[in-house]
Amino acid sequence: MVRIGVIGAGGIVAQRHFPGFKAIEGVEIRAVANRTLESGRRVADAWGIPVVVEDWRELVARDDLDAILIGTWPYLHRDATVAALMAGKHVFCQARMTMNYADARHMYEMSALSDHVTALCPPPHVMAVDRLVRKLLAEGFLGELRHVRLTALSNAAGGDLERAATWRERAAWSGQNAMSLGIWAEILNGWCGSCREVWANNRVWVTERQGYQISIPDSVTALTTFACGAQGVLHVSGVAACGGPERLELYGSAGTIHVEAMRDSIRVGTKGDEELHDMSVPAELANPWAVERNFIDAVREGVPVLTSFHDGLKYMELVEAIHRAGGSGATVRLPLAP
Repeated sequence: MVRIGVIGAGGIVAQRHFPGFKAIEGVEIRAVANRTLESGRRVADAWGIPVVVEDWRELVARDDLDAILIGTWPYLHRDATVAALMAGKHVFCQARMTMNYADARHMYEMSALSDHVTALCPPPHVMAVDRLVRKLLAEGFLGELRHVRLTALSNAAGGDLERAATWRERAAWSGQNAMSLGIWAEILNGWCGSCREVWANNRVWVTERQGYQISIPDSVTALTTFACGAQGVLHVSGVAACGGPERLELYGSAGTIHVEAMRDSIRVGTKGDEELHDMSVPAELANPWAVERNFIDAVREGVPVLTSFHDGLKYMELVEAIHRAGGSGATVRLPLAP
């Protein structure tokens, strides 16, 4: 039996994690602590959770729990993770990992000192095609990787100018995480390797919402150099009307791979082709959502987690580097000092 306590039961927890964990035999969601006692009771009633706790610290200290699911906004991820590990609990933490690189380093160091499982929730954006892309890269489909282009344009921040600032726009809750930048940083690290230098032009177009002054950029353009030598152009915006689907393009000396978020196929071509063509994921490389089962298997059997705290440290490092470069106007070189 794996008994789970939940800190923060928002949208993604209810949509994915509760159904995922409840579908696994021998897993019980035993306790929940939400932002308020009342909202915690509503969650408990909806999902049949027997215990509602007002203070998350009290939940972490309970001796009838084996693992803690942290589903809060990033501001609490470090403190809740450290407390859970100190209490001898396994930790499954929602993405983004935390507020900044320093907090990510703290979480990583604490996980390295613990013999308990620590895992971060991976992004669903390219999960369906991840194994296929990795196979093509390992087989040398691209040849020498030369160019990386990320285009993630939406109008999420620019549509309704009268609404209140969301948690994603409040630095006290989200830290340096800007839009989907951290998600794509995780994907880039996994497919293209680490960056070695970054220059960025960051801007806040919508500077105020109902009196709150926004500091998190709603537009980021970054130029990167990867350790393999490839050049990258990363463009992420929340104020671009009709931006189309988020997509990542990889160009090499021998081939090209285009990936759109939330699709189960990719577009590819080689230097002899006149245009790109669709490539579906073969059955043996299918990669459906199984994040919760992976965490439980890691606890029970020691299998590797899908996204480790080291993975999180590396993507938070790139997020921090883009933040620093955008603020200073100078090129930031990686890796960053601890």
